[in-house]
Amino acid sequence: MTMSGLVIAMLLAMLDNMIVAPALPTIVGELGGLNHLAWVTTGYVLASTVATPIWGKLGDLYGRRITFVTAVALFLVGSVLCGMSQDMAQLIGFRALQGLGAGGLMVGVLSIIGEMIPPRDRSKYQGVMMAAMPVAMIGGPLVGGFITDNLSWRWAFYVNLPLGVITLVLCWITLAKLPKGTGKAVIDWWGTALLTVWITALVLITSWGGTQYDWSSPQILGLAALAVAAFVAFVIVQRRAAEPIMPLRVFKSRNFSLAGAVAFISGFAMFGAIGFLPQFQQFVQGASATNSGLLLMPMMIAAMIISLAGGALIGRTGHYKSWPIIGTILVTAGLALFATMDLDTTTTMTALYMVILGAGMGALMQTSTLIAQNSLDLRDMGAGTGVSTFLRSMGSSLGVSLLGAVYTSQLADSLAGAGPAAQSVAASATSMTPQALRALPEAAQHLFQQAVTDGITALFTWGAAVTAVGIVVAFFIRQVPLRSAAPPAASPDAEPVGAGR
Repeated sequence: MTMSGLVIAMLLAMLDNMIVAPALPTIVGELGGLNHLAWVTTGYVLASTVATPIWGKLGDLYGRRITFVTAVALFLVGSVLCGMSQDMAQLIGFRALQGLGAGGLMVGVLSIIGEMIPPRDRSKYQGVMMAAMPVAMIGGPLVGGFITDNLSWRWAFYVNLPLGVITLVLCWITLAKLPKGTGKAVIDWWGTALLTVWITALVLITSWGGTQYDWSSPQILGLAALAVAAFVAFVIVQRRAAEPIMPLRVFKSRNFSLAGAVAFISGFAMFGAIGFLPQFQQFVQGASATNSGLLLMPMMIAAMIISLAGGALIGRTGHYKSWPIIGTILVTAGLALFATMDLDTTTTMTALYMVILGAGMGALMQTSTLIAQNSLDLRDMGAGTGVSTFLRSMGSSLGVSLLGAVYTSQLADSLAGAGPAAQSVAASATSMTPQALRALPEAAQHLFQQAVTDGITALFTWGAAVTAVGIVVAFFIRQVPLRSAAPPAASPDAEPVGAGR
């Protein structure tokens, strides 16, 4: 019963971005503002990133049940408000509110499993949980595409409500026996505020640098100075806080730090691929919103199969070292292949590329969390899982903002370089929808499609370069035996976190 509620919660957390992705071209076209396209996703992911370690720590202090149910409720409120948005500013703001709740869903599920299941058996349960991701990735685009084509894009947000209500009821009932937490410690509000400042400044730099402002502009330099100052202050506060929001002691474990780096890189790649592929599929390949969801299926099915198979094999053998290496190699290869696309690339070829990318994602999705949790004491299970999930979300935030900036900048440069013939197309680019594109003369369609292709290939080239670094990182992960019992709480004679790992 507990697993049923957690699986539904995991689906709820992951379905949202998958449902929204096929609707983005229509949403941006109706509300206006191609320059703000990335922020529809970035606002959500950034808020989720900031909230993730906070929810993890709140779960340690006050118990998993109450914090988890609160996160679900906040997510549902944000979903309703997103569906009621009247302009891009409102949508981005409400997506951020929705993301605050979403940050507690993922870390809550993983922390609850980490508290209930010993590491040796945990890979099987996490394999099922991570398989929910590709299920959401398959069902989400299909549902989102169908809603966009046949209803209103607003239902892409309202559709969260039925699943959310079921999740609330099931989790409130089944999690009643979990420990309630101490409730005695003080929340690290200074650490929370500083974490929010330096992450936000960093994402704004990657979003605005080279597009809205020059890299040497006072705005970007000021944000860079703010990010550095806030980060340094954050580290100082975390070292002194009685209950730090992000306990730095977890980074003493070599495997924890390396698994976190792999999680960061996998998040960067995953959201880059899923968030922007519908642009190419709908504008260039002529797919409808529903069909663009169908076209993502090869990637999702490959990810699901590898995630389930990987969880079973790790549980049987206890060996996990090769999985991050294989995963980063496949993800890099998939992104590099996407960088070769042009106007003549067929859906069959993109499906092949997706299988390779999806297989890599499946190999990475659960192993990074499993390795991280195997390096934690029970007292740090929530906060440490929050840190691991935070790093993946941080990669997603920077991936969406940086790759989104690359995409829009390259698209604009391509139209600007096409000469006077592209001026009318460039003027309407910020409000272009697939339906509006098909109404243009053939020559204008070709110019815009070429610009989209240039933006997409530039995006994937940068993505492949980042994930190539992940291959090197994965080689340094050590094979440490998985514990066959839940990690004991810290005691005076307990092995320090990171010792011998």
